Amino acid sequence: MSQHPSYKSSSSSQVKRNVLKRFERVEVLKKRGEWKEGERVVGLKKTKPEE
Repeated sequence: MSQHPSYKSSSSSQVKRNVLKRFERVEVLKKRGEWKEGERVVGLKKTKPEE
């Protein structure tokens, strides 16, 4: 049985994701200077992916 084209991963690697993982959000906040070492990672600010 063949795989439906919408399930192929090659096309999804080129699409920019809208949602960041927690460690990615922390990295963005560090670059902006909005993250202090030792802060909790729960309840982070909303961030948009860097383009």
